[in-house]
Amino acid sequence: MSMQRAILSRDCQTFTYKLHSHFLLAQACGIGWHDVLFFHTTATCSGAVLHAISSSRTSILIDSVAGTCPKTLLESCGHTTKSSRCSASSMNFRVLRFSRAMEFTIQEINNRTDLLPGITLGYQIHDTCAAVSMATKVTFQFTNGMEPFFNDTDSCSKSAAAAVPALVGDSPSTPSISMARILGLFGIPQVSHYSTCTCLSDKRQYPAFLRTVPSDHHQAAALARMVKHFGWTWIGAVRSDSDYGNYGMASFLKAAQEEGICVEYSESYYRTDPRSKLERVANVIRRSTARVIVAFLASGDMRFLLEELARQPPPPLQWIASETWITDPEFLRFNMCAGAIGFGVPHSVIPGLREYLLDLSSAQALKSPLLTEFWESSFSCSLKGSSGGARKCNGSEDIGALQNPYTDTSQLRITNLVYKATYAIAHAIHGVICNDTQCDKSAKFTPWQILSQIKKVNFTTKNGFQVTFDSNGDPVAVYELINWQVKKDGTLDFITVGHYDSSRPRGQEFSMSRAISWMRGQTEVPRSVCSESCPPGTRKAVQKGKPVCCYDCIPCAEGEISNKTDSLNCVRCPSEFWPNIKQDSCLPKPVEFLSWDDTLSIILTVFSITGAFIAICVTAVFYKHRTTPIVRANNSELSFLLLFSLTLCFLCSLTFIGRPSEWSCMLRHTAFGITFVLCISCVLGKTIVVLMAFRATLPGSNVMKWFGPPQQRLSVLAFTLIQVLICVLWLTISPPLPFKNLNHYKERIILECGLGSAIGFWAVLGYIGFLALLCFILAFLARKLPDNFNEAKFITFSMLIFCAVWITFIPAYVSSPGKFTVAVEIFAILASSFGLVICIFAPKCFIIMFRPEQNTKQHLMGKGPSKAL
Repeated sequence: MSMQRAILSRDCQTFTYKLHSHFLLAQACGIGWHDVLFFHTTATCSGAVLHAISSSRTSILIDSVAGTCPKTLLESCGHTTKSSRCSASSMNFRVLRFSRAMEFTIQEINNRTDLLPGITLGYQIHDTCAAVSMATKVTFQFTNGMEPFFNDTDSCSKSAAAAVPALVGDSPSTPSISMARILGLFGIPQVSHYSTCTCLSDKRQYPAFLRTVPSDHHQAAALARMVKHFGWTWIGAVRSDSDYGNYGMASFLKAAQEEGICVEYSESYYRTDPRSKLERVANVIRRSTARVIVAFLASGDMRFLLEELARQPPPPLQWIASETWITDPEFLRFNMCAGAIGFGVPHSVIPGLREYLLDLSSAQALKSPLLTEFWESSFSCSLKGSSGGARKCNGSEDIGALQNPYTDTSQLRITNLVYKATYAIAHAIHGVICNDTQCDKSAKFTPWQILSQIKKVNFTTKNGFQVTFDSNGDPVAVYELINWQVKKDGTLDFITVGHYDSSRPRGQEFSMSRAISWMRGQTEVPRSVCSESCPPGTRKAVQKGKPVCCYDCIPCAEGEISNKTDSLNCVRCPSEFWPNIKQDSCLPKPVEFLSWDDTLSIILTVFSITGAFIAICVTAVFYKHRTTPIVRANNSELSFLLLFSLTLCFLCSLTFIGRPSEWSCMLRHTAFGITFVLCISCVLGKTIVVLMAFRATLPGSNVMKWFGPPQQRLSVLAFTLIQVLICVLWLTISPPLPFKNLNHYKERIILECGLGSAIGFWAVLGYIGFLALLCFILAFLARKLPDNFNEAKFITFSMLIFCAVWITFIPAYVSSPGKFTVAVEIFAILASSFGLVICIFAPKCFIIMFRPEQNTKQHLMGKGPSKAL
């Protein structure tokens, strides 16, 4: 164990303070020497003494003599003690700089007149070897009283007081936890400069713990947000199997889960674990499919892991580092970490520190075992004469020419936290015993007073950093985003590329200042996903037994879309919309109806107009030959009325073409129903006339008197009025209106005329069918009546065609989809109309036009020669 002890004196009177500090000084217990800075009161002394004891690997005394007191270090007290030794292979020059920075800070405080005027601070350094047992031992020493020390001049007391009022340290979280549990019982404030474990923010367990380094809670949240920001959803994680690593990784994994990040593996390792475990962890990393790895490791554990990976390098990895090793220059030799990023403590400049570090001669180094080891290790010489074949130092060694972590003050990060912690305790003591201009040197105080005061400190250091603590004893979390970039000479260097400030509003914590150099020096952000993003038009389906980040991209079901990348669910389009081909947006469904520009509509229109034209032409022929027997026979009025109704039947089919509207829907069905009833009524009337005419030739028959032209006209009117009444009731109760049929086709809308009342529609058709059937039966009965031109035969054929068309119409109408339903109805109208025109009027027109000799009364009465048509 290494100790440096100095006694703070108030004019060399009976009240003295000691500032003890514990720092990581050398490679002890496999990772380095650690330090704790303490304040505590001692017994009487006649002078203020800087006294150091070192017994880690060798027992060496450091004595330093200063001028008069107060605020002067006067006489030296030498001391040796038996203590546990920590084996080490080499000195950690970076942590030696931490220790010397603490000495510099105390000297700076002692030289100030505005802080603790008339009070001199001293210090003592202890090494816990990063071991809980050593930390606990040292803590009990400070709470129960320091061990006695002996001196050459009797200027110092031979025993220490029982309790220390304040302490700085430890560096690692695990020793700090054990110390904080003990110190909290006595209310002795502990200010750590490097213990980041989230657990230490729990004031119920650690009421006297404070720190100048941010809690890992903030770092873990910042790392998770950064990983999410760069789109990495598939990562690996490795941690130290210690309080630092376990608590830090637990916080990160919780934050990562909230951000939707999946972890392929989470491995732990501690430097004392068997080598087989280290190899297993390295193999997991090598076989991993994740290209990003978050390493929440202490420096010692990280070094072992990187050395193992260097034996068989894995595929290029994007390292995400914790603050312990992202700014440690020792790791810059591992080129596999090029492009690593992580959050580090902000760098700083401490005026005068570099000069203080370099103000060291061989004579001064010889007085301290620690500095002796540093000097001999740096210059490969021996200060005490020939040792192990090394040459003797001759005093010409120039410390300013050294290039190592001790002299490198370009990255003062943790060093500044030591600087802030030391000042925080000094300000707390000042707040207890001093007013604005002077201090009460006879005042007595307890550690609880110091603890209460240190929680309230709020000041700015000489180098511009604010020091304050929240209710958990934590500072505001401010980090620099560090990136390991390759310099022109091929070596790695720390480059600050951004900042993170937890005090800013959420979402604004990050600020980037320059571009990041990723692994292999690439400028594009590397990808690390378990499954590639699902494009719009698909949804994510988690693979069975795997994390949620491992999924398959399933196309959206019919009628559904997803318009975002990595959609969890597809959304069904509204009823009048349908997905596009990519299924990433809903488009209005095309509206389908029998439009005028449709080919089928054009064909039907041609037939409709042609039929109407034929009917008009027949009417003209009949009108021209209206006096001829063939026209006058069988009531010419009914023939002209029949031709008129047939013309309307042909033309009413046009109302079924075009975009359905309210008026067109009501018109098409009523016009069709009424015109067809008118037509069939005329045919029925002609059929009855034929039957009555032949019955009138029988002796004593007076039938024609009862069914003359007035009765014929009245029957047609009566039959038609019944259909008109049906149509009026239909339109009144539930008229046919246009509606959008969304059920027949999924991908398009059928705009059609709804029936309104199905009973009304089928009543109209049923009445037409009834009249047609009646007409057919009567015509069939009259088919064999003697006559050269028996019109009943042609009416029979026409009614046969009519009935056949409308019987086949029913199943065709029901089963035809969309616009073809309308086309079937039009076809039925045209087919039945053409059947009537051809069967009833074509023979008569033929005789009128081409057989005028047969257009005589004698021929019609069968008194002349006849020829078959």
